[in-house]
Amino acid sequence: MTPFMDNDFLLSTDTAKTLFHDYAEHTPILDYHCHLDPKEIATNRQFENMTRIWLYGDHYKWRYMRSCGVEEYYITGSAPDKEKFFKWAACLGKAIGNPLFHWSHLELQRYFGYHGILNENTAEEVWTLCNEKLAQKSMCVQNLIKQSHVTLLCTTDDPVDSLKWHKQIAKDTSFDVQVLPTWRPDKAMNIEKEDYLSYLDNLSSVSGINIHSFTSLKNALKERMDFFVSLGCRISDHGLESILYVPAEDKELENIFTKRLLGNTLTTEEILKFKTAFLLFSGREYHKRGWVMQLHFGCKRNNNTFMFEALGPDTGFDCINAPTSSASLADFLNAFMDTKELPKTILYSLNPNDNAAIGTILGCFQDASAVVKIQQGSAWWFNDHKTGMKEQLTSLANLGNLSGFIGMLTDSRSFLSYTRHEYFRRILCDLIGKWVENGEFPNDMNTLKKIIVDICYDNAVRYFEFPI
Repeated sequence: MTPFMDNDFLLSTDTAKTLFHDYAEHTPILDYHCHLDPKEIATNRQFENMTRIWLYGDHYKWRYMRSCGVEEYYITGSAPDKEKFFKWAACLGKAIGNPLFHWSHLELQRYFGYHGILNENTAEEVWTLCNEKLAQKSMCVQNLIKQSHVTLLCTTDDPVDSLKWHKQIAKDTSFDVQVLPTWRPDKAMNIEKEDYLSYLDNLSSVSGINIHSFTSLKNALKERMDFFVSLGCRISDHGLESILYVPAEDKELENIFTKRLLGNTLTTEEILKFKTAFLLFSGREYHKRGWVMQLHFGCKRNNNTFMFEALGPDTGFDCINAPTSSASLADFLNAFMDTKELPKTILYSLNPNDNAAIGTILGCFQDASAVVKIQQGSAWWFNDHKTGMKEQLTSLANLGNLSGFIGMLTDSRSFLSYTRHEYFRRILCDLIGKWVENGEFPNDMNTLKKIIVDICYDNAVRYFEFPI
């Protein structure tokens, strides 16, 4: 029997072990998409206990605890931190087949030196051991990032953000990890939201441009993009339910925007026309600035209205959405081609059934301006597990250029989540190792080393053109 999560965890062949231990294991991390709080990095937060660093803001864990029948009082409620941790420990002990089981134990091993099993019987032992470790200066946020071998990370930031904390981090000469902002303009695009007009007031204030038309909105956004550039931004990100391509003329778009400014409700078609135009404008501006456009789609958010009203967004009530068609996605990308303004683009679908469609769309829009200019993003969110990663990697290899893939990201709010890169790298090395040992690819270690290190790190450095 293979030992539980030992040094060769998930590595089933000798080739896989060589690829991981000799090449992938010690390659640094470039985390080009996460949701870490830049304030906590700038102030070098020291977490008080394991609940604060592990359970606060982690909707993955919250969803699983709810599925175990735990009362919300112990999840997002006012229960004491220790009681929340004990509830989580009892749930984790039964999480067979769930990636949370592997993620959590990798974090316990790498950051706390604990190689046992966390469950209801060991909760007290782990709580005490980890809290003693967290009290050490070595466990402050900046040290956690550095000991994870991260060279650069990109947070997720709204156009109205002052980027105050990014400025402070950039001035901190004692911290040599670059922390760059990412442009996330969802609130400026979601014209149907109740608070849209108040958001425009805020955007007008920070940009210095009175937003009274779609044209002036675009001007305000361009001003803020230039501000983000001044702080090193090279990436944008859009969170979408779907990509539905519904083009419209400029006059109609101005009428739609004016209708919304007057407080009137828009039709579904009007909303889609505005969002199509917003994304097309954004992509062209990204191309001018050399930014990468990330499109996260296929998610239906905030499905439980009762819990949304109680807790707000990003609390564990989202699901896979399926309406994006390959035709709409292809038409959207094609709209940039007449003027040759298609930016580098990363496509993430929450629906794993989209893997093959994305793989074929990628090949329609590649060119010599970059290796794999249009990328399929790593297995995202509900696909961020062993099966999902293997399916995404295999599909990409079958239909595109796996050797040019930009690899893993954390997409997390937790400073302990960097073990997800190790999890991904073990799965990647095992997959490629099996191909080699099955005679499907040559046992050429010089070539294999380059493929592994490129996917783990170097491809992302080149793709995003980060100053590393």
